[in-house]
Amino acid sequence: MAIIETEATLHVAHRDNHTHRDVNGGWLRPAVFGAMDGLVSNLALMTGVAGGSVSQQTIVITGLAGLAAGAFSMAAGEYTSVASQRELVEAELDVERRELRKHPKDEERELAELYEARGVEPELAREVARQLSRDPEQALEIHAREELGIDPGDLPSPAVAAVSSFGSFALGALLPVLPYLLGATVLWPALLLAMIGLFACGAVVAKVTARSWWFSGLRQLALGGAAAGVTYALGSLFGAAVG
Repeated sequence: MAIIETEATLHVAHRDNHTHRDVNGGWLRPAVFGAMDGLVSNLALMTGVAGGSVSQQTIVITGLAGLAAGAFSMAAGEYTSVASQRELVEAELDVERRELRKHPKDEERELAELYEARGVEPELAREVARQLSRDPEQALEIHAREELGIDPGDLPSPAVAAVSSFGSFALGALLPVLPYLLGATVLWPALLLAMIGLFACGAVVAKVTARSWWFSGLRQLALGGAAAGVTYALGSLFGAAVG
C-alpha cells in the first residue's frame, strides 16, 4: 500500500476520493421510477388481458394503449408535482427576500445566532454574518440553505422531470410489447424480455445506491414477476367468469 508522504499529496488524494454524486438533480428519480413503473404496469396489464384468453391483436392494442396512457399520465403528474414544489420554494424565497430588504439587521443577527448555535464564537459569528450579508443575493442563498435547507440555484426543473418520466416510462412499457410487434404470437417471449428488463433496471439502479447489483436486480425481478402472476391469475378468473 502506498504511503502518503506530503501534505500536497494528501490534498490530492482527499480531493480524488471525496467526490459525491449528484443527489439533488430533477431527472434521476422520475427516470428510474418511470422505467420501473412502465415495465411493471404494462407487463401486468398485458398478462392480465392475456389471462382472459383474448386474441393477440387485443393484447398488442392493450399494451400500446397502456404505454401511451401511462407515459402521458406520468409526465403530467411529474410536471405538476415538481412545478408545485418549485412554486412553494420560490414563494418562501420571496418571503426571505422581502425580510432581507426590510429588516437587514435583524436577518444579519439571525444568521449570526445560527452560527453561534453551531459552536462559532459570538464575535466571529457576528463578523462572518456581517461580511456575508453585504451581498443581498449571497445573503439570500445562505439564509435559504440555513433556514429552508434548499439551494436557490439548484431547484428541480418541472420540464426535465416530465420529459424524463415520459421517456423512461415509454421505454419500460415498450419491452413487453416489443416481441408481439416483432411477430411473436404467444406470451412467453414478452415475459422473458420483460423479466430481463426488470433485472437490468434493478441492477442499473444499484449503480447509484449502496446495494449490490444482483440483489437490486433480483428484488425488482421478484416484484415485477409477482405483479404479472397476480394479474394473469385475475385475468384467467375474470375471463372464465365472463365467458
